[in-house]
Amino acid sequence: MLAAMTATVVGVSVVAFVAVLIGNYAGVVDGSGIWPVVVALPLVGFPIGFLLIIALIVLNAVKRSRRARADS
Repeated sequence: MLAAMTATVVGVSVVAFVAVLIGNYAGVVDGSGIWPVVVALPLVGFPIGFLLIIALIVLNAVKRSRRARADS
């Protein structure tokens, strides 16, 4: 579940980042409508995704440690 959350947050942030790049190139990002949210999404989503990846690594390490202790 944590891996799916991580992939979703990072995926949505990448899509928003690409949308901002395309919008800037096309000249439609003018600060009105939904564009402020689209511009801010990668600024929030990438750090959250990074923290979720760290949490996933830590939880997997703890799970492997417990499994190794139980097997020995």
